[in-house]
Amino acid sequence: MTAPASGPDRDAWLQAVTKALKGGDPARLTARTADGLAIEPLYASADAVPVHGRGAVRWTAIQAIDIPDPEAANRQALADVENGASGLTLALSGSVAARGHGIAIADAADLDIVLAGVMADAVHLRFETAPFDGRRVAALATGLAARRSLPADALHIDIGLDPVGDMARAGGAPVDPATLMANLAAIAGEVAGSGLGGHPIRADGRVVHEAGGSEAQELAFVVASAVAALRALDASGIAPGRGRALIGATLAVDADVFLSVAKLRALRLLFARMDEACGLEPQPLAVHAETAWRMLTRRDPWVNLLRGTLGCFAGAIGGADSIGVQPFTRALGLPDAFARRLARNTQLVLMEEAHLWRVSDPAAGAGGFEALTDGLCASAWALFQEIEREGGIVRALEAGTFQARVAAVRKARDADIGRRKLPITGVSDYPHLAELPVGTLEAQTRPAPKPIGAFAPLAPQRAAAPFERLRDLADEAALIHGAPPRVFLANLGPVAAFTARATFARSLFEAGGIEAIGNDGFPTLEDLVSAFRASGAALACLCSSDEVYAIAAPETDGTMATLAAQALKDAGAAGIYLAGRPGEGEGALRAAGIDGFAFAGCDALAFLEAAHRSAEREAEETA
Repeated sequence: MTAPASGPDRDAWLQAVTKALKGGDPARLTARTADGLAIEPLYASADAVPVHGRGAVRWTAIQAIDIPDPEAANRQALADVENGASGLTLALSGSVAARGHGIAIADAADLDIVLAGVMADAVHLRFETAPFDGRRVAALATGLAARRSLPADALHIDIGLDPVGDMARAGGAPVDPATLMANLAAIAGEVAGSGLGGHPIRADGRVVHEAGGSEAQELAFVVASAVAALRALDASGIAPGRGRALIGATLAVDADVFLSVAKLRALRLLFARMDEACGLEPQPLAVHAETAWRMLTRRDPWVNLLRGTLGCFAGAIGGADSIGVQPFTRALGLPDAFARRLARNTQLVLMEEAHLWRVSDPAAGAGGFEALTDGLCASAWALFQEIEREGGIVRALEAGTFQARVAAVRKARDADIGRRKLPITGVSDYPHLAELPVGTLEAQTRPAPKPIGAFAPLAPQRAAAPFERLRDLADEAALIHGAPPRVFLANLGPVAAFTARATFARSLFEAGGIEAIGNDGFPTLEDLVSAFRASGAALACLCSSDEVYAIAAPETDGTMATLAAQALKDAGAAGIYLAGRPGEGEGALRAAGIDGFAFAGCDALAFLEAAHRSAEREAEETA
């Protein structure tokens, strides 16, 4: 890893930071990635590590075509190409990328309908296929040139043969893995023999990213998948040098620009090292980057526009040869023309107005990027070596060891999301309960695929889903009972004492769809109780400073907090909470009726689930 800055300037910076932290250790500003890599707050410039990527040329702007009807899909494809897309992904029915939709292509005639009017020799085509459907799709692709009377090498088509990724998603294969890999080699050999341009084999890391894996795990999976393909090709008589040219790679890029850029740069370095280990001269690697499914939200989906822009920016800076931006409504269903236009224009603005393509590897020499790139290379290569010691990626999947590694990272990330340590804007942070619905062509109808059952699959998930389920519960309650669950903010003391915690409590409760009823405080407990009863809320949350909570209540043995809690309990509150940490007085507070404590770092999901249960019980009892 690149050494951080040193010298008098750094010493002055450390002194200034120590002063700002009131004597605290500046090391507390160091963050850690999911792989344990340190992200320092300050780096010096570093020696640039040559990363031979796209170079200073435009990347290919890919748009996914996923409407089921071939004629409608054709209209979608023509609109995208005519308005700036230089590549198309044909997301076929049954593919994971189609998310429950996808083009229904039964034969060559359907494919010809989808591509009618599209200059196949001027557009980069990618297929997203249903698991283990590669042979059929390869036949469709290789036949396209003949039907168009074009030389096969004039077309650039990535068929997407990815048996390892298919197995990982499905939890097994319809045939034994050895046969599956032999079939891969046979199909890839036929495609290569046809002269078709492009990369028929895909080493795809999205399955790991969607399952919650880390950056190093995604990279190691891609390298291990490529090595598995090279072994299969070699066993079929295709030399490693020729086989390597048949492989392209795909990675997810998300809103973490630094890590996404470093991941793309590390991938090329890892493949160069793989080439050398195979006795080959390092070859160019075709890299496709797609904005991550994991980061998309159904609630406040407009924020997805920002997430997609950041992911696209990272793909461009990281040197991806082609980039696909998922429309901002993709988690809601089949995107309409408006959402698709915004996705397309995101790329065009970054390409033609921001001119991101004009500099080759702009991250080179930047201390932070070089350090992250080095760290990811080291971590991913070490994990790849572990996978190889286990017998390769197929054996690691069959044994469940790779899934266990991913599950451990996902569990830690889920815990951080649940505690709002990793906030999701518009969902777990700054929720907007009055948001208006956003239209799609069809609602999200993706059925849960049935795993084959040979081993645990790597199932896709979105980070926001647990909070979105709570929002769905609130919507259901509103339909059944006529109103969503509500919490009354019982503000104690002066405005300056309760404002910060009342604001925090509102954000927390509304992250779970529980509407917060605010106020400017009350001169007496009687007024507070009266306002609570008038609010119609089932829940109440005390909000104030620790000093106000601890004020001794006149002529009682309690405090302001315990007295207010008891009064709200007597008034019929189904659940009573306190904004703040419990501290030494937790026993007395719980005895007075406090059911939970809302504070930064608390398990927000568990807190909100309990609040929902209390509100639902009250609603059922009063119905």
